[in-house]
Amino acid sequence: MPRNAAQWNRTPPLPPTHYVDPLVYTSEEILAQERDKIFARAWSIACHESEVPERYDYRTYRHPAGKNLVVVRGDDGTIRTFFNVCPHRGNTILYNPAGNAKHLLCIFHAFAFDCRGNCVAIPREKAGYQERIGKGDFGLRAVRTEVGFGGFVFVNLDDRAPALETFIGEALDGMRASLEAEPLEVFTFHRAIVRTNYKLWHDTNSEFYHDYMHYHNRQTSMAAPGYFERRYTAFPNGHAQVGDQVVNYEAYEGFKSRDLSFPGMALNQWKMVDLFPGMTYNLRGSSLRIDTLCPISPLETAIEFRGLGLKCDTPAERAARVHDYNTIWGPFGRNLHEDLLGVLGQGRALERGQTYLVHGREEDSTIHDEVGMRHFYAEWSRWMGRSSSDPSADGASGVNGAAHREAALS
Repeated sequence: MPRNAAQWNRTPPLPPTHYVDPLVYTSEEILAQERDKIFARAWSIACHESEVPERYDYRTYRHPAGKNLVVVRGDDGTIRTFFNVCPHRGNTILYNPAGNAKHLLCIFHAFAFDCRGNCVAIPREKAGYQERIGKGDFGLRAVRTEVGFGGFVFVNLDDRAPALETFIGEALDGMRASLEAEPLEVFTFHRAIVRTNYKLWHDTNSEFYHDYMHYHNRQTSMAAPGYFERRYTAFPNGHAQVGDQVVNYEAYEGFKSRDLSFPGMALNQWKMVDLFPGMTYNLRGSSLRIDTLCPISPLETAIEFRGLGLKCDTPAERAARVHDYNTIWGPFGRNLHEDLLGVLGQGRALERGQTYLVHGREEDSTIHDEVGMRHFYAEWSRWMGRSSSDPSADGASGVNGAAHREAALS
């Protein structure tokens, strides 16, 4: 039955782990704390090693903690990451998204840096600074960088954070052999700016109850034997894996079976892993999609999508992988635009005030259980020191969560 205002704002009759206060998605204060407490301490994917294949190649990256970074392959072949900021007067050094530069030159005062982060030239250095300060005091800010799990360049702003292997743990073990059997290569990249909170996109990747939105999935996956028995596996640090499946593409008119697969994958097999706080490995047999998230504001998110195949592909094999990728995830594919429409609709509704978002489905951790989202928000609450169901009660404001929420939505 319809609800009045008091009923609309009432907490659901569920455990606090099973619903989320919309302030988690709309609060500027919470986003600022997420940048400091989560993104500045967790590992993030900056790019793939194939995007900087040659010495002196670079790729710029906007880190979700709000920092501008640059990934550079050095003269020794090592991939390093630095703040894309001149330490002299805080100017941006590299403006192009990608390129090749033996020296990173700041256009403002011509300070120059090598690909290992050393300052190698200061115009009129002795005349201006005498012996008080010099090139050794102007090195770039280095960022921890590790390459792994399929050749992805992971970065961490926290020099004291656990190693990447520790952070990932066993989450990618189910697909790691396929990712690392052959070097991978990015064959498509696009960046979408969506008016939604970054967590809402991660939520969508964390549950498959929304398969009802995808006609393609209803035809090829939901009708297949064993679909409803697929299970979620939760891992430490907020990561989760959805159960593997072989997709019957031929059940959708105009589609056919994939002719290629990644090493160790059955034809048409599908594997998917969500990594906390905002990355997804999505492997549909012949092609890999990687999602990485960067919040711009509470209700605006940049999502980077990368499609990858094997570096050793023949031209015909690469064309087949690109075709398979685009039929599902391209601009005219059968899935991605529908997911984007779903989270855009959430963003629009949340801007105007929303009731609690319910994560209450329990189906023994099978495919329509919302355990993946509950696992994510339990980890989010641990990192943030706030409850996702009542974030204001634990926050710096110190006010009652329900009262603060009602005032914010009015």
